[in-house]
Amino acid sequence: MNRPGPAETAFDAGSTRETLRVAELLRKETVGGFLLVGAAVVALVVANSPLKDAYARLRDTVVGYAPWHLNLSLGQWAADGLLAVFFFLVGLELKRELVDGELRSPRTALVPVVAAFGGVAVPALIYLAVNAGGPGVHGWAIPTATDIAFAVAVLAVVGSRLPASLRLFLLTLAVVDDLIAILIIAVVYTDRLSWAPLALGLVPIAAFGLLAHRFADWFAVHGWAAWAVLLPLGIIAWGFLHASGIHATIAGVLLGFAVPVHRGRTPVVGDDGLAGQFEHRFRPLSAGFAVPVFAFFAAGVDIGAGGTFTDALTDPVGIGIMAGLLLGKPIGITATTWLTLTLSRSRLGPGVRWPDVIGVSVLAGIGFTVSLLVAELTFADDPARGDHAKIAVLTASTTAAVLAAALLYVRGRVSGRR
Repeated sequence: MNRPGPAETAFDAGSTRETLRVAELLRKETVGGFLLVGAAVVALVVANSPLKDAYARLRDTVVGYAPWHLNLSLGQWAADGLLAVFFFLVGLELKRELVDGELRSPRTALVPVVAAFGGVAVPALIYLAVNAGGPGVHGWAIPTATDIAFAVAVLAVVGSRLPASLRLFLLTLAVVDDLIAILIIAVVYTDRLSWAPLALGLVPIAAFGLLAHRFADWFAVHGWAAWAVLLPLGIIAWGFLHASGIHATIAGVLLGFAVPVHRGRTPVVGDDGLAGQFEHRFRPLSAGFAVPVFAFFAAGVDIGAGGTFTDALTDPVGIGIMAGLLLGKPIGITATTWLTLTLSRSRLGPGVRWPDVIGVSVLAGIGFTVSLLVAELTFADDPARGDHAKIAVLTASTTAAVLAAALLYVRGRVSGRR
């Protein structure tokens, strides 16, 4: 029997440039993951303390200009406004992966892309099976997301001895997962669509992209230029998309895609391109402020009110979410990875074993940020069931983090002894 060649090997470490880029990104996401978890813990503590009424009043305080449909609560501003920054970074990372990363090559993209789809489809099917015919059936998208920041934070703590290719696999899978989540939010959670604001919103997006491409060198050299020129265009685009009925975070994704990956005509040795420059500048704003503030307002559930925690764990919505994240994610990712490798007659890369893949697939069961957002969108008119969904997301994400940490820690110790 002939041994598979390099072209038939999955989970390769990738080029040195790509490995260094991923390592830097993972370090940044690790810090953001710890801040995210910290904000969620603070929210839960405050929401279950004597300060819970003050917390609720703060979250529900409405500010903004009503004629422009911008009279939103602070919680809504965090979900619709601040998360647009997070999704802008997602758009940048997606484009960089498509142009310079693992997704540019069908051979390297095949396994993580198929695994991502498996990790979305199986949790959704499990949720639908549990909630078939029930009032919460439309929440099927809640357990389909993976929180890259939270997952990477866990991986950084327990997975230092694991192969670098596994980290690359997790990152690529999560990027594709985010793309699917974005499409779901754009299509499923658009109840009404106003064409005039949508058309007007495309104008500043086009201007944003035109300026970013035409003056890529200038924006890369002058740090203030993006804040003074591009940011106002981004805010205008966000406002029009919000008025159109499409979830306003989609504006962030479109703007991220509008940024060129490479600089202009001037080659600069060691330069990471304009998308890399913007990612470096704006990621601290996303990881250090936008996402933690969203988590603070979204995760504050009074789990002791009238048996809320028990009700959440027995509600078909909660059961479907937890089963989707804790069972659907690992089953979907592992099964589709195995099937893809089998059909393509490939094998795992050097140092990678199936327990490693299973550990990473369990880690992908950490839903958190996008799952909480989808829960808010799904049950905006049913706060009680929305609280059940959030409790299920928090419980399943925490459980997935603990289980994955244990699996990856044991695997790391075993790999270290070899």
